[in-house]
Amino acid sequence: MALSSANHILFLDIETVPQYPAYEQLPNDWRHLWDIKSASLAKYHEGQTNETLYPRAGIYAEFGKIVCISCGVMQGKTSSRKLIIKSFYGNDELLLLTQFTEMLNKWVPGEPKQLCAHNGKEFDFPYLCRRMIINGLPIPSILNISGKKPWEVNHLDTLELWKFGDYKSFTSLNLLAHVLGIPTPKDDIDGSMVWEVYWKEKNLERIVKYCQKDVVTVAQILLKMNGEALLKEENIEIKG
Repeated sequence: MALSSANHILFLDIETVPQYPAYEQLPNDWRHLWDIKSASLAKYHEGQTNETLYPRAGIYAEFGKIVCISCGVMQGKTSSRKLIIKSFYGNDELLLLTQFTEMLNKWVPGEPKQLCAHNGKEFDFPYLCRRMIINGLPIPSILNISGKKPWEVNHLDTLELWKFGDYKSFTSLNLLAHVLGIPTPKDDIDGSMVWEVYWKEKNLERIVKYCQKDVVTVAQILLKMNGEALLKEENIEIKG
């Protein structure tokens, strides 16, 4: 895929956590529903219980919530290309989803745009849509694939691109970055630690930085896969 339209791609990553700090704090109705869900997970996690599996609840849109959405867009030509990053984050999921939706709706008009994430088609994009519905928000057209033909869906997924039609394996962002010689984004925390950093450390800023690094890595991977020069560190700008 030629990147002549790289400036029309929005790179994104989301960070999610369980809706409650711990299993013991789940309301009775939610605890019952989680017990049913975790029972189906236990066969893949020998020795785990409903309680010890609860930190994984954040990866399921029904039991989790989004605490950060980081986005990146490229500006300029290849020789002086910049990546501008903006994050929407906080404890109020409705507010950050509203702000993200408003940004998307302003960004989409004009020339055709695309969204890009690693494993975005399996995780980020559907998770965003589900949480928007739960929060009573309309799904922006670029995210909503309902009724669209495959070629009308403007979603790029670096995991899917790396598979080259092979559906047998999963390649993590960290592994793909390493094998392509791109600095790893997992130099502080990884996805399994986000719930603890959020609920126990209460360090949302640390999660935001981690999320932003993932966005940079996704952009770098797409450039690398297209034979383009990687972004220079000084050309990566974080907007407040």
